[in-house]
Amino acid sequence: MRPLPRDPLRLLASYLHMTSAAVRARCGRRPLTAPGGPVVSLTTYGARARSVHLTLASIGAGTVRPSRLVVWIDDDALLADPPGALRRMAARGVELRACDDLGPHKKYFPYACSVSHHRVAMVTADDDVLYPRRWLETLAAEHVRRPDVVLAHRVNRITVGGDRILPYDRWGRATTDEVTPRNYAVGVKGVLYPPAFLDALRDAGDGFRSVAPGSSDTWLHHRSLRAAVPVLPVTALEGVVFWPVRGLRRSPALLDQNVRAGRNDRVRDALWSPTDAETVLRGAWVP
Repeated sequence: MRPLPRDPLRLLASYLHMTSAAVRARCGRRPLTAPGGPVVSLTTYGARARSVHLTLASIGAGTVRPSRLVVWIDDDALLADPPGALRRMAARGVELRACDDLGPHKKYFPYACSVSHHRVAMVTADDDVLYPRRWLETLAAEHVRRPDVVLAHRVNRITVGGDRILPYDRWGRATTDEVTPRNYAVGVKGVLYPPAFLDALRDAGDGFRSVAPGSSDTWLHHRSLRAAVPVLPVTALEGVVFWPVRGLRRSPALLDQNVRAGRNDRVRDALWSPTDAETVLRGAWVP
């Protein structure tokens, strides 16, 4: 997600959205979940656990609510005694679940492993974002139309130059429904994974621990590449702001390491076989 301009009006608007979410979290009584929607899975930790209720309130206020809203926590003390605002979210249907410390893979892998045969799509979310009201609706509607593909509000397009893959920081943005192995879902605005692909992620195991511990997007693209599951962008909310939760201590470590320091490229090189690279260079899967 591109950083918002640091001008006073933007900053004011951001805090107004946070205030609105805080009021919904404090005063709302309606369940944050409802039958029929996808599952939404996210993780939180440390100081963010004191503000994740804002994200959860924004998701629960959507035009489509999740059928389950699961927060994965790797801290036993936090799980045993969550902040009061998070306890109120649990009383309205949020599930607080224990998991191992899997870094960014906590958003999806514990849930993928918790179901023996998936029948419902799962959407990942971040704990420091206020989601637009139609966020889940647009993903769910596109899933009905394309039930077997990975869908994301932000998809990068791998750029090829001659006979080589260009570095990650030179990739563009995918904005069409062209089916190509060059599409790479970016998790920051939410990604929907279809049931069969969740089964495939579970069965693939936790090999990411050794080769991609901090690069979940690259690992997930690799799994979709191997499974020949297309990734497509959902553009219905193009131009709609995904407001950040302000006041959190943000570390640039993931951006620095994954993009600027080239970790995504190194992880990709470690994961891909010559056949994987050939598939991307060709721009199509061969039956």
